[in-house]
Amino acid sequence: MMKKLFSILLPMAMVVAPAFAQTSTKLTATKANEFGLMYTLPLTAFEVTVAVEKTVNTPGEFYQYAKKYLNTEPIIKPSTSWRITEAVVNPVAVADEEERYLANFKGGTGTFMMLSDSNYPLSINDENYNPEVSLTELPKAVAAEPTVLQKPIAQQAITPEMIQSKSSAKRAELAAEKIYELRTNRNEIISGQADAMPSDGAAMKLALDQLAGQEEALTAMFLGTVQKSVEVRTYTVYIPEDGEASRMVIARLSAIDGLVDANDLSGDPIYIEITPITRGELPVNEKGVAKTFPKGGVAYRIPGAAWVSLTYDDRTLTEKEFDVAQYGVVFGLDPSLFTNKREPAYLHFNPLTGAVRELGTVGN
Repeated sequence: MMKKLFSILLPMAMVVAPAFAQTSTKLTATKANEFGLMYTLPLTAFEVTVAVEKTVNTPGEFYQYAKKYLNTEPIIKPSTSWRITEAVVNPVAVADEEERYLANFKGGTGTFMMLSDSNYPLSINDENYNPEVSLTELPKAVAAEPTVLQKPIAQQAITPEMIQSKSSAKRAELAAEKIYELRTNRNEIISGQADAMPSDGAAMKLALDQLAGQEEALTAMFLGTVQKSVEVRTYTVYIPEDGEASRMVIARLSAIDGLVDANDLSGDPIYIEITPITRGELPVNEKGVAKTFPKGGVAYRIPGAAWVSLTYDDRTLTEKEFDVAQYGVVFGLDPSLFTNKREPAYLHFNPLTGAVRELGTVGN
């Protein structure tokens, strides 16, 4: 069994996702590698996912007669509009080749380390650790549904007289007459006064659905159609090296093309702002003096924190606090903790920052 010495709990989030667990590699400190294991501490970046809804308005064939026959204002000209419906910011780990470390595990006790496929440390002396991270669930793309005029029911609603007429005004008149005829038929079925009543409940539902579909299609010929879809795009944002507060354009929203690149001035900017809140500090001894890095120690990160906000058109889309590796410092644990023959320690890393998540001892 394992005895926990201390741990850092994950914050609550919408989705807890496994990170790196399926692609981890086990490295053992042996004489062949001089009991040294090399790894890379990750840096923090952000993946910003933006969902935009596209709305396409299309006038109907008889929009000029909508007021006359249906007493309703129709769509009078085609248009396309976009709006941001959801935005999500999640942290991700990125490599920094300058943050490579070699931990020395003398003693030949079979000390091992689990590494991700990017060489980030996941655990020491525990190959069953599942390095889950809390991430916000991403929005889903939604394809545009066909409008009622693009469905077979629209063809069923058109009468032979409408097809034969070459006059738009006449076709509109015939379409309006058909709408009122369909409404009458529906009312007669519902009231039980139809000449040919459906045989049972299922047949009645089928008949009413057919009448409703035809009426909807004919009505759309006057009022027009509205077609919606949702597009989703993800952008990776890297934190500036100077570590200061920053505000940058990640993308733009164009009235014509939807989401476009940050340098495309046809759209209005979507900003991300990253503001440092805290900076990681080295641990101190009883005299308040910063401790020194142990020789051959196991390097880990003491991260800082940042407030990240996403805005568009002076409106906050999302904002949240995140741990940030770059705003922290690197310190180390004495490697002898993990080579103790009686009670070797185990260590769980935060896979996104390289921070210590849990330290304990492996029991017999």
